[in-house]
Amino acid sequence: GGDHTITYPILQAVAEKHGPVGLVHVDAHTDTGDRALGEKIYHGTPFRRCVEEGLLACSRVVQIGIRGSSYDPDPYTYCRDQGFRVVPAEECWRKSLAPLMGEVRKQMGDKPLYISFDIDGLDPAYAPGTGTPEIAGLTPAQALEIIRGCKGLNIVGCDLVEVAPMYDVSGNTALLGANLLFEMLCALPGVKTT
Repeated sequence: GGDHTITYPILQAVAEKHGPVGLVHVDAHTDTGDRALGEKIYHGTPFRRCVEEGLLACSRVVQIGIRGSSYDPDPYTYCRDQGFRVVPAEECWRKSLAPLMGEVRKQMGDKPLYISFDIDGLDPAYAPGTGTPEIAGLTPAQALEIIRGCKGLNIVGCDLVEVAPMYDVSGNTALLGANLLFEMLCALPGVKTT
């Protein structure tokens, strides 16, 4: 629930305890805009604010599933300039993301990691109940591969955002969101799942 703005104050609190953290960010958008509708704090700007405040270990930030509309002609430039790894959706099409997550695991190491999952990272065929749907996204199976691929890492927090049930009369988006959040909770350190 909530829009992606909620991740900004959460990461402020997390960084206060753990210092700058790595980030696995699943989304259709980078959410690194400088301003939107004249505002610096908006659901399209939280990760730029986090970079500005030193909340992220930028060499350990991975954005997966990025695609779709943007306010910038090259929406990945800012991210790559910060040292983020950007994995556009088209690099994920028609394949397992287990190999990618093997690379991400090495990149994250044993340092603190936060998972931020925007439901619009998934294709709207599976999750239409969101404010900014973008076609050609990830599948639910790929979402599970990403989350389960983080199990055993030093996860210090997670969120799942941008679910808008009123845009999905079937209820599938809310069901998918709840299940993905459950999977994230199961991936937290110390949780026994067997």
